[in-house]
Amino acid sequence: MATSHGEVPGEPTKTVTSLVETAAATIQGFPPISKIHQHLCAFHFYADDMTRQVEAHHFCSHQTEEMQQCLIYDGPSAEARLIGVEYIVEEGQFLALPDEEKPLWHSHEYEVKSGVLFMPGVPGAVERRNLEKLSKTYGKTIHFWQVDLGDALPLGLPNLMMALTRDGQLDDKLAQDVENRYGVSFTKERDNRAYMSGPDHGIHPLANANGKGLKMELSQINLPALNFVPRVFV
Repeated sequence: MATSHGEVPGEPTKTVTSLVETAAATIQGFPPISKIHQHLCAFHFYADDMTRQVEAHHFCSHQTEEMQQCLIYDGPSAEARLIGVEYIVEEGQFLALPDEEKPLWHSHEYEVKSGVLFMPGVPGAVERRNLEKLSKTYGKTIHFWQVDLGDALPLGLPNLMMALTRDGQLDDKLAQDVENRYGVSFTKERDNRAYMSGPDHGIHPLANANGKGLKMELSQINLPALNFVPRVFV
């Protein structure tokens, strides 16, 4: 289903607050944010419920040539809410992960080749050059804010998210809404990307939750006793 936008509680940012923040911004630097070089729009579904699908805007930066990290928002505007993060690695790094870790990661081949993952506002030829490499990668995504439920704040446990892997999974109304708002055609772009390929060794069978549902759960444990005397500040 399409994302539902709950009203975030609180007053609009005051002019005094904005002035103070602007003054601080002229002094401070924001290197991690300044490294962001790419805006991707895609769809995520909850790893325990494929019917819960959300539009996800990724703002990504490279850590290395083989690894990216992305901040995920529910939209592209300045008022968009930060709802999650995604880490993207190339095939070699994924294959080196322990087998118990691999199901937490999803493949990107279908998303890219089907056309449903796109770079808003970027000309097709430039976009495809960027996405050729992404088609071979894997991602690990956690969402903290259940915007599809209309939550006004990030409530509950973090959720592991997955990506589309075949036709028939994406909600038609959500797809049409995004196509109309951004002036894109998933079908047309699928044809344009037919030449692209996925991971060199094929999609690993343990990826994409190993074909099963995965759900995060919280359990209480007894904390181990401290083996040192904590410092006391007065």
